[in-house]
Amino acid sequence: MNQPEPTVKQVLSGDSIIIRGKPSGKPPPETTINFSNISAPKLAKRPPGNTGEDSSKDEPWAWEAREFLRKRLVGKRIGSDVTYVTEKVNEREYHVVYIGKDSSGECLNKLLVKEGLVSLRSSAPPAYKELEEQAKTAGKGKFSKSTPLVREVKWVPTPASMQQLVDHFQRKPIKTVIENVRDGSTVRCFVTMDDKTYHVTLLIAGIRCPGFRPEGESDPPPFAHEAKYFVEIRLLQMDVEITLDAVQNNNIIGNVYHPKGNIAERLVEEGYAKCFDHTIQYTKNIEELRKLEKQAKNKGLRLWKNWQPSGPTIADADKGFTGTVIEIINGDGMKVKLANGTTKKIFLSSIRPPRMPEGENKDGTVPAAAKKSIRPLYDIPWMFEAREFLRKKLIRKKVNVTVDYIQPARDDLPAKTCCTVMVGQTNVAEALVSKGLATVIKNRQDDDQRSSQWDKLNAAQSKAQKSLNGMHGKREDFPVHRVNDHSVDSTRAKAILPHIRRGNARIEGLVEYVASGSRLRLFLPKDSCLITLLLAGVTCPRAPRQTAAAGESAVGLNEDPFGQEALDFTREKVLQREVEFSIESLDKAGNFIGWLWYDNINLSVALVQEGLCKIHPFSAGKSLQHYHALMDAEKHAKENRLNIWKDYKEEEETVQPQEEEVERKVNHQKVVVIEVTDSLHIYVQLDEHTAKLEAMLEKMRKELQFALTGAYTPKKGDLCAAKFRGDGQWYRARVEKVAGGGRAKVFYVDYGNRDEVDSKECAALPAGFDTDKPYAHDYALAYVKMVNDIDYQELTLDALREDLLNGVFLLNVEYRVNGIPHVTLVDPATQTDMVKNLVEQGYLLIDKRREKRLQQVVQDYIAAEEKARKAHKVIWEHGDITEDDDREFGMGRK
Repeated sequence: MNQPEPTVKQVLSGDSIIIRGKPSGKPPPETTINFSNISAPKLAKRPPGNTGEDSSKDEPWAWEAREFLRKRLVGKRIGSDVTYVTEKVNEREYHVVYIGKDSSGECLNKLLVKEGLVSLRSSAPPAYKELEEQAKTAGKGKFSKSTPLVREVKWVPTPASMQQLVDHFQRKPIKTVIENVRDGSTVRCFVTMDDKTYHVTLLIAGIRCPGFRPEGESDPPPFAHEAKYFVEIRLLQMDVEITLDAVQNNNIIGNVYHPKGNIAERLVEEGYAKCFDHTIQYTKNIEELRKLEKQAKNKGLRLWKNWQPSGPTIADADKGFTGTVIEIINGDGMKVKLANGTTKKIFLSSIRPPRMPEGENKDGTVPAAAKKSIRPLYDIPWMFEAREFLRKKLIRKKVNVTVDYIQPARDDLPAKTCCTVMVGQTNVAEALVSKGLATVIKNRQDDDQRSSQWDKLNAAQSKAQKSLNGMHGKREDFPVHRVNDHSVDSTRAKAILPHIRRGNARIEGLVEYVASGSRLRLFLPKDSCLITLLLAGVTCPRAPRQTAAAGESAVGLNEDPFGQEALDFTREKVLQREVEFSIESLDKAGNFIGWLWYDNINLSVALVQEGLCKIHPFSAGKSLQHYHALMDAEKHAKENRLNIWKDYKEEEETVQPQEEEVERKVNHQKVVVIEVTDSLHIYVQLDEHTAKLEAMLEKMRKELQFALTGAYTPKKGDLCAAKFRGDGQWYRARVEKVAGGGRAKVFYVDYGNRDEVDSKECAALPAGFDTDKPYAHDYALAYVKMVNDIDYQELTLDALREDLLNGVFLLNVEYRVNGIPHVTLVDPATQTDMVKNLVEQGYLLIDKRREKRLQQVVQDYIAAEEKARKAHKVIWEHGDITEDDDREFGMGRK
């Protein structure tokens, strides 16, 4: 495809051609040559003032005469002699044309006559007439009996017919001839469908060259003429194959295939054309076009002469790396840990995560001032799904990262490193976009700050839009996540404690955030809520405070030694991972205290073993199941001088015990047990208050005897009067939940029981009856716990209710756990410890305490339990029930 010498540029008809001289300016000089002594049939011409699909037809043998010359002359040198020039206003030269440099070559005028493709003019010499007679005798051309091709040309296809052409050929190759080059990236040709020939203007897919302005306007942009000439000498009136790929803005987009090369790639390679984003998806080799354009940019060729990168330059050493993903940031960012231990925060190139529709939240419109309360992960449609897609695909996975560009800092936002991330052979951003969980950023045409896989991202988005995936689907199908945040409300946390505790069963959760080595925020998928979990059994160094702006650690802000290391350890092990946990208790701030496992490893034990935490004697001692493992882990850390034990000396091993009471205090109160709950809690009334309560209720009922039905509407948290189904009487109650169907769930504050009643059975509490404190007091049973088996739990609760309900007992507070008093109950008549009696009957397990003042009682309870075990009573009927419990949690009994 080297630049040729002056040659035939174009054959206009069977008796007219255009030759091009050596290029010495813009455009190269051109001359029209008319053949002397002959006249060829006329080709179809576009009617003047033509609009719509107006058509015209060839004269017979016009197309054959044009093709006869085109195949012999285009791109070749010719010689000619001028025979005469017309004397009209528009002078025309008439030539005798020879193939080759001079008259030694074959005469084309005579050759056309000999083939019977032209008619003779009156001035033709006798030799021409002899050749015509030979053509007649041989039956050639128009003297033959064959039918000539007569084309009916549709000059201006309508948008409808353009689409018909595209649909008819279905991107299959079409053989044709390039008839005209409008500019470097636009050509014209003829395409035949259903016996009609269409004059098609074809925009070459994937590229754009400088165009020409309408006549009378200023000069065309730089390199417009050069690009057009580059294409003309290679394609004009050449046999090619084209595909019709799409219709855009009333133009047909397609590709041109020439045996000697791809003209689109050559134009881009030489700097005559730029890649064009709007049509590049219709090319077959997008990556090659992008590569050639990048090379032209770097060389500063032609259109790229003054080109400069639009963003910061990235050093070759920083353009790619491999690491392990340790955290997903919303729907487009992540943190990657490199082999050297450093961490990089990166973002996926050229994509935008889901965003809240303007002026709306998940429930509809919302004032601008309220947007501050939106939790992006849960409230923005599809954000949670996008994060989860990336988390499940990438967390703890090795990825290959290619840095595409660095987005400069702006609007108080830090600079962002934007990358293409590959896990195996999968482009993560492409997979995310194909699911409809992100959209592709629409870059300016000249903006090179984009993904190296930008075209594939656009193709993935097109497929997602057609399939109505994710954000491209119907609004009514968008997911809604109603997540209750119990991590900021101690009242809510306390309310759900019985539900979440579930005995000692492990619960599945997802670690959303790690605030320190032992403080985590968990998302519970089954309950759709957030809680804060403090690891039981350990005391962890205080972590550095997190800065509000970037979420990164701020050095020197109340940080304990090894606080950062403990935080990093916990983050690396469990952040954004699915874990299991169990709840022990709840503190005053609403934080749940419990144990957490990842890969069946106890995180508390793992922290202690790494020397990043110390054992918390009180909470660790409550669980014999984990206490020995913690002690072994701490021993290992001490022996290896790990982290907080790096300066540990053997003589420092003796720890001064905290002062505690050495004698058990007994301060009996006479009470009536009025309710036993499923979690071994009891509600009692002080015996001395019974008469006062009855008097208060009697007075309240008198005032309520004329209460209007339905006049009161229960609201959550209200203290009201509610009827009890058992006797139909009014009692004081607190509304816990307003259920559907005109029902309300209430808690009878003076009796400790709950019920669901008709809202009509509730009434406003008369004035003055809200001053008395609730007469029902909540306590937990001391020294005991239930087994995990549900059947045995039901037996235990039946026995408790049979022995305790409505009975009068002497209550003593033995100890408190997180503010909740744990008590024993003694029968005043027989002095029998009712709870220990149930242990001896085989209904309860003991919950050992380590306080010295309680050891005598603990030993009595252990002896009672041993009697039940030996006698195989109730829970011990099949042997040692604790061995089954331990195996259930993957631990052996010690």
